Amino acid sequence: MAKNLLVVESPAKAKTINKYLGKDFTVLASYGHVRDLVPKEGAVDPADHFRMRYDLIEKNEKHVDAIAKAAKAADNLYLATDPDREGEAISWHIAEILRERNLIGDKPLHRVVFTEITPRAIKEAMGHPRAIAADLVDAQQARRALDYLVGFNLSPVLWRKVQRGLSAGRVQSPALRMIVEREEEIEAFVAREYWTVEAEVAHPSQGFTARLSKLDGKKFEQFTITNGDDADAARSRLAAAAQGSLHVTDVGAKERKRRPSPPFTTSTLQQEAARKLGFTTRKTMQVAQKLYEGVAIGEEGTVGLISYMRTDSVNLSAEALSEIRDVIARDYGTASLPDKPNAYQTKSKNAQEAHEAVRPTSALRTPAQVARFLSEDERKLYDLVWKRAVASQMIPATLNTVTVELAAGSEHSFRASGTTVVVSGFLAVYEEGKDSKSAEDEDEGRKLPPMKPGDRVPLDRIHADQHFTQPPPRFTEAALVKALEEYGIGRPSTYASIIQTLLFRKYAEMEGRSFRPTDVGRAVSNFLSSHFTRYVDYDFTAKLEDELDAVAAGEEEWIPLMEKFWGPFKELVDEKAESVDRSEATGARELGTDPKSGKPVSVRLGRYGPYAQIGDKDTDEKLEFASLRPGQSMHTITLEDAIELFKLPRKLGQHDGEEVSVGIGRFGPFAKRGSTYASLKKEDDPYTIDLARAVFLIEEKEEIARNRVIKEWADSDVQVLNGRFGPYISDGKLNGKIPKDREPASLTLEEVQLLLAETGKPARRGFGAKKAAAKKAVTKKAPAEKKPAKKAAAKKVAKKAAKKAVAKKAYVSPHPEPAKPLLTAGKVEVGKKRVIKKPAREDAPF
Repeated sequence: MAKNLLVVESPAKAKTINKYLGKDFTVLASYGHVRDLVPKEGAVDPADHFRMRYDLIEKNEKHVDAIAKAAKAADNLYLATDPDREGEAISWHIAEILRERNLIGDKPLHRVVFTEITPRAIKEAMGHPRAIAADLVDAQQARRALDYLVGFNLSPVLWRKVQRGLSAGRVQSPALRMIVEREEEIEAFVAREYWTVEAEVAHPSQGFTARLSKLDGKKFEQFTITNGDDADAARSRLAAAAQGSLHVTDVGAKERKRRPSPPFTTSTLQQEAARKLGFTTRKTMQVAQKLYEGVAIGEEGTVGLISYMRTDSVNLSAEALSEIRDVIARDYGTASLPDKPNAYQTKSKNAQEAHEAVRPTSALRTPAQVARFLSEDERKLYDLVWKRAVASQMIPATLNTVTVELAAGSEHSFRASGTTVVVSGFLAVYEEGKDSKSAEDEDEGRKLPPMKPGDRVPLDRIHADQHFTQPPPRFTEAALVKALEEYGIGRPSTYASIIQTLLFRKYAEMEGRSFRPTDVGRAVSNFLSSHFTRYVDYDFTAKLEDELDAVAAGEEEWIPLMEKFWGPFKELVDEKAESVDRSEATGARELGTDPKSGKPVSVRLGRYGPYAQIGDKDTDEKLEFASLRPGQSMHTITLEDAIELFKLPRKLGQHDGEEVSVGIGRFGPFAKRGSTYASLKKEDDPYTIDLARAVFLIEEKEEIARNRVIKEWADSDVQVLNGRFGPYISDGKLNGKIPKDREPASLTLEEVQLLLAETGKPARRGFGAKKAAAKKAVTKKAPAEKKPAKKAAAKKVAKKAAKKAVAKKAYVSPHPEPAKPLLTAGKVEVGKKRVIKKPAREDAPF
């Protein structure tokens, strides 16, 4: 065993670093977080200085054991988890686990940090170790405790008032509010008509288009003309005044500089990858992680291609700047190089702990040189990072804009502009993407023909075009990340997980590349905005983020911050749990009166989603219900559309003497004939499907059922069946596989029973079925050759039980009293292990 142990987060990173450090080092991965709060109430105890109870994460238990084993034999311990709050917390948790297992003792324990995985960066980090930063750990624990307390106290209120299974997050809720408020803006938007007028100029050298700028002696604005009649009249006046040509009255030229964008931060990388590559934020971070951890590059071996990708910083190291400037001089000429490096200021008030922008670890590795070693997605993202970093250190682009004024008589005039690039500068490498184009953008690249005042140019025609103002666009991922960053909500490492949480919880859906809130999402957001206004307020959330950053910087204590938050929050939760009416909370709407029954029609949010209701529960004995169709919203549905929903079930007619109908059940739309039910396909609409199509689906289902049984035996529940994924065996309680080399129809009863005993799994997911299947499996006599396996399994269980007993020896750190070195961030209890189903490294809000 090597004398030195170094722990990182990911196995890919461990593999790369191990090649750099040599035989004196053992490099192991923690596979992300190793402990988390116990998944039940009481994991954070506000009454006891916010004491936090942690469990080992079961899926990482074997990795923790490997680290512990290596630590016992090592002379020196190095913790090299990621250079941010989460990484600092992982190092702290590993140190706590090793200390409670008495594996540290007097051994030196070092925290090392590097923002790129290259031999130079690793050597530099190993030469400058430090202690675990208690302030960063405190900030991470405070953030985790806040998320936990919000989730575990606010979510039950949502269950009772809105719908079971919902959750509220400290950071996800303001993000959801943004999406919902934008949707409400769109619904409230009233389009306005306006007209534009343009002249098609037939200049002998080159035709071009000019926009109307003055009409009847006044400046022409967006809503100067708002109807077709006025547009036709204006066009006639302009044509009469021009008499076939326009008079050049002024030609102006203006030179301007466009400066390059700074190198990428996490959020700008996510935004640009969404705009230019169509990547989701999650995909961007996954691909960036691979580039950071290391890629095999020919004879170079495995090397990290980009620096750490969770950062607010736009700074570049002196070494990186020097190399980038060398590349610019070599590939684009010294004329493209500014006299000194370009410096940028971060927009974030509290730039995170990784102190460099996202950049190539070596600008000498051009995208063309490494492309053959990368996957398509890796190549695209590396190309983006490399070009952005290189362009950031080039001279500005020089643009020349020529503007020409063209008169039509004395009262009217048109304007044309064209912009050309005089000096390309950074534009030779990279130009930032844009969400929308302005008139100036449309003029860029257009070169006007030579003109001077006094010239008359032929007029081809004048045309007027109708337009309508557009509602604000829904948020794309790029736009949402930008908005979150501008408001100061969340931090770079949380943006991807915020978005994933909103989609996973079905609070929002992707419509094309944009977010559309679901009715459940709107109910949650409106409930929180109405009753927990302060806690979804953008400024409050941003201020809390700033305070957490102050904890990380050592400027504020975390327990007083928690106390200031907790008291008012808990008081409000308790009050709202009693006072809020559920109908108000779910956003129920009265639509009008059913013309057939005279009863009220409303839409509501139920256990299985939004539905329409005919009748009043307080006055009517019988109520009618119908689920909303896909794409319908309880916030926009009309009375007419709601009444249409009650046309199901529909009777389509008779076939073979039996009634055929369609309806919608718990598992979706279906067709029915007699006792046979057949699910409709995705392309089938229960409101429009005809009799012939319904009969086809029913008979298709019956044909499948007739051919389902391949073989069966009298006086036995065992059958050989055709399934969705091929033949299998079943006795109704257990399903089993058929060997690939056996013909299903040739199996004997004894063979099937043996196969079920060996490979059978519960046929249903219900608790009773599992219990019955387990009991049956236990009572069956196993073949003799299986006994050794049972003994081995028993030994394994005993070994795990022993480890579990050790793990249950709780360690509670003495915080807030003075703590031992490296152990300064809160009280903890270590309890039993559990399964936490989440990514190995995901900095997610609750």
